[in-house]
Amino acid sequence: MKKVTNDIFYVGVNDHQIDLFEGQYDVPNGMAYNSYVVMDDQITVFDTVDQHFGQEWLTNIKEVLGDRQPDYLIVQHMEPDHSANIDLFAETYPDAKIVGNAKTFTYIQQFFGKDYADRRLVVKSGETLTTGSHTFTFVFAPMVHWPEVMLTYDSTDKVLFSADAFGKFGALDVEEDWACEARRYYIGIVGMYGAQVQKLLKQAAGLDIQIICPLHGPILTENLGYYLDLYHTWSSYGVESEGTMIAYTSVYGHTKAAVDLLAEKLKEAGCPKVVVNDLAREDMAECVEDAFRYGKIILATTTYNGDIFPFMREFIADLTERKFQNRKIGFVENGTWAPTAAKVMKAAFEKSKNISFAEPVVTIKSAMNDENVGQIEALAKEMA
Repeated sequence: MKKVTNDIFYVGVNDHQIDLFEGQYDVPNGMAYNSYVVMDDQITVFDTVDQHFGQEWLTNIKEVLGDRQPDYLIVQHMEPDHSANIDLFAETYPDAKIVGNAKTFTYIQQFFGKDYADRRLVVKSGETLTTGSHTFTFVFAPMVHWPEVMLTYDSTDKVLFSADAFGKFGALDVEEDWACEARRYYIGIVGMYGAQVQKLLKQAAGLDIQIICPLHGPILTENLGYYLDLYHTWSSYGVESEGTMIAYTSVYGHTKAAVDLLAEKLKEAGCPKVVVNDLAREDMAECVEDAFRYGKIILATTTYNGDIFPFMREFIADLTERKFQNRKIGFVENGTWAPTAAKVMKAAFEKSKNISFAEPVVTIKSAMNDENVGQIEALAKEMA
């Protein structure tokens, strides 16, 4: 049993069985599915957990409640890693009300084939629920990152129950850097919804928040400005760290040789940080994370079937899908008889906002020559 405040208890679970979160994100340190109980005249439970941990979760709740029964289950987010046990909860505690917004109950009907019409409490943004000494205000956050998402502010303990916001990959029984896995989580899952996150941050600025209780990752109790500032940077597509990220693919090593030289020249030119990612061998989500972290990126790849190498195509698609913007991009292309990779890559960003392209474009025909070395030196100076 973990106490958050005198009245608030953590009843979530750790998942070390999972290998891919949402079927695509590698999670070597597992995941946490967070749930909370607020003890008061009336007892409130916040969210459920993944389907595989329903009984463990109920045991955690029972440990806190003892002989008492919960009065409310507040459903902030209907993604199954948080909602899968709504029906189990409803069967276990038949007198408890299910609290959500109109879209919440639409999705409950879709997932469970029922809408709990006889025991549901439908709330609107800004409405409150008082359970005794605690008053909860519901703050709707549509598309952060599903349409029904809402956060809940407890004005008594000054706690923001933040749904998926301020979450991260990784179970809670593993020590790791928050920012690294929170950044990868945010960019991968919430990245395209920056405008919606900005709106939420403006709403949060008007609240006296002392504790943040997310649905993934640790409860945040200290230096909250650090986390809020990072979320502002990420959601406004700002530059978090000065430096240049190089993303490349290479078939026979010639493009890689050019990238290695370019990295050296960037450092010689005074670039504060150079990060090099082999898109074929490194975790794609980590590569995407780095592209959003740094202010400048260089894309290096071969011409492939009149297009670009598949891993580079996937990488750029991941960037543009998440509204990649406010960046400077350099290009290195390779092609033995018809190099067109730079043209293809540049066109992929035609709908992206505030993107500038560096000159010169480094064009390699098969293997580097002296002219290419000069181009690489010039590009390094331009980017640094």
